[in-house]
Amino acid sequence: MTRALVLIDIQEGMDSPLWGARNNPDAETQAARLLAHFRATGAPLFHVHHLSTRPASPLHPDNGGTKIKQVVAPTGNEPVYAKSANSAFIGTSLEADLRADGVTGLVIAGLSTPQCISTTVRMGANLGFDVWLAHDACAAFETHAGYGWNADAPRMSAQMIHDCEVSILHGEFCEARATDAILEALS
Repeated sequence: MTRALVLIDIQEGMDSPLWGARNNPDAETQAARLLAHFRATGAPLFHVHHLSTRPASPLHPDNGGTKIKQVVAPTGNEPVYAKSANSAFIGTSLEADLRADGVTGLVIAGLSTPQCISTTVRMGANLGFDVWLAHDACAAFETHAGYGWNADAPRMSAQMIHDCEVSILHGEFCEARATDAILEALS
């Protein structure tokens, strides 16, 4: 099985206070460990970044937050996909490129767990890929406070949102694994 790494939305704009409190401050470090392994072994890897269509978003091209963080920045000819939907497969050639490379399995990591990570994991599984979610190389935010809070919706912590999403995805759409377990399985 050929397994590829897909890093999603690890962008400078994700540091904006607009998103609210965040869990897992080590997510980028864990993603960088995965990236180093895939680079060292020559396994396929893909970078995805979000270009929001919402003018107020820190990830809108006019707001300066679209750049991929240095800790996982692409080098050389590593492919980079720009998306404006929650799934890395929508509006990009990611699926076709994965299939052209003979990829049948994915390792997915990035930001944020309940939005673009979850949507990409679900769609990847529905497209027939064997998906591993590097749960400790992902993070969630509490309520996206900058977009306004709906008082009728239950308020959840970033950790609770992250844990709920990982739990929901595991088994049905992916195998949720820690970075150490993924690296061991790939070695």
